[in-house]
Amino acid sequence: MNRRPWLVAVLFASLTALTGCGYNDFQRLDEDVKGAWAEVLNQYQRRADLIPNIVASIKGETQFEQDTLTRVVEARAKATSIQATPELINNPEAFDKFQKAQGELSGALSRLMVVSERYPDLKANKGFQDLRVQLEGTENRITVARNRYIKSVADYNVLARSFPTNLTAMAFSYQIKPSFTVQNEAQISTPPSVSFDKPASK
Repeated sequence: MNRRPWLVAVLFASLTALTGCGYNDFQRLDEDVKGAWAEVLNQYQRRADLIPNIVASIKGETQFEQDTLTRVVEARAKATSIQATPELINNPEAFDKFQKAQGELSGALSRLMVVSERYPDLKANKGFQDLRVQLEGTENRITVARNRYIKSVADYNVLARSFPTNLTAMAFSYQIKPSFTVQNEAQISTPPSVSFDKPASK
């Protein structure tokens, strides 16, 4: 008995069933999330690589606040100590730890930029000016990369939680992926007070 036609029919039926249950969509969206996450890490790495150059440039300015510079260096060391791997997006606890470390570095860099405004010599330093422009561009790229990652994760998670594709997710162990969240929600919910009578606070 020739079993080949039956095997072909079973294979075709299996492929049709996998397609209909969203398996291929999981494959596509999972790759989208991984690609978006890789771009986020790429931009974070670019920022981490820029910081040593900025620190070296600023160290020549003796009046600059050393504690601010120290905080940036410590925050960078903490952020880069967390091994950023593709598996991070499948581990909510490690993802949250990574996000907090990057948030602390963002805060330290923001403070650095505010404090630098008070030092005319530092602002006139062309090397620092160039690095500052690059750093600001990197922050914008990070924002764009994070937005793309958030969109990719949302598409993936909708598929993973919808019926009947949630059954496929359970069958093939496709877990809900963590997304970026706001770390200081209460702080940013408060409207900032603006006064032109005094200089900006630290």
